[in-house]
Amino acid sequence: MSKTPKVAVVILNWNGKKWLEKFLPSVIETNYNTLEIVVADNASTDDSLAFLNENYPEITQIVLEKNWGFADGYNKALEKVEADYFVLLNSDVEVKEDWISPIIDQMEKDASIGAAQPKIRDQKQKELFEYAGASGGFLDFLGYSFCRGRLFDDLEIDEGQYNDPIEICWATGAALFIRAELYHSIGGLDGDFFAHFEEIDLCWRIRRAGYKIMVFPDSVVYHYGGGTLATSSPRKTYLNYRNNLLMILKNETGSKLLGILFIRLNLDVISSFKLLLDGEMKKFLAVYKAVFAFLFNFIKWYKKRQEMNKVINEIRIGSVRSEMIYSKSVVWQYFKNGVKIFNQLPDSK
Repeated sequence: MSKTPKVAVVILNWNGKKWLEKFLPSVIETNYNTLEIVVADNASTDDSLAFLNENYPEITQIVLEKNWGFADGYNKALEKVEADYFVLLNSDVEVKEDWISPIIDQMEKDASIGAAQPKIRDQKQKELFEYAGASGGFLDFLGYSFCRGRLFDDLEIDEGQYNDPIEICWATGAALFIRAELYHSIGGLDGDFFAHFEEIDLCWRIRRAGYKIMVFPDSVVYHYGGGTLATSSPRKTYLNYRNNLLMILKNETGSKLLGILFIRLNLDVISSFKLLLDGEMKKFLAVYKAVFAFLFNFIKWYKKRQEMNKVINEIRIGSVRSEMIYSKSVVWQYFKNGVKIFNQLPDSK
């Protein structure tokens, strides 16, 4: 009889006492025999650690000496965690008792599944899919992200329409299941991202190594969203624009790379004027700061692309799973053709 694989649920915390108070009890109630719950603290200045020591002394703590951001915070923490599988879980996520087994069981059956996610619903309006993952993430050929159940800011009601487990392009960083050995061998999350798009970059690298990314909607979690950087933050705007370009630079095939980057840089400039017209001057400036930061560091990040290509080739188990990229423009379908629902996209999964 094979042993039950060990799973470590690792929650990265930064000044998130209110989220730990609200959602950690549901994680504690998880029904899984070989589970370790870890809170990695990113140098919080609130009383998160005092709260944990008083109320949950049995939970493993990893205390980081400074705020490394989402990406390197997890990298630093996971160096100290031993498990067969990691689950990177946001502190603002509510889970059900049986949320782990449906995913780990499938990953144990299929060694080609590198990472996976549960179905993500909105914790504030539980009948809705949630922005950061819904029922599986996708990219179009220009690098714009969308989900099965969410196109841009339009969230669908979950009526069971996306309950089938399918292969996807990226899995949400709010509740990311990943093989521990693969996480380390592929280099983990990219610390240059700090936060935003780092999980999509990781999943793209995993697919380039021949592994599958899956969504298993039998497992459901509820994400509050916006717990660290509010959507109104110019910093969030900066990271979203810069990191999306960086992700493309690192992962797009060489024959398409320059053409796609040229189109994206022009579209980013165009989109910045909508922010200006909406009176969002700080966000407008954040777009240009992001573009200049990307161009200024282009050579450095291109070298990182070359280094990562070598790593991917060393651990490859199959051909690149590029067919998961949506071949049309989701921007055109949404804004020009008025498509607001995932399964109404031409050639959607």
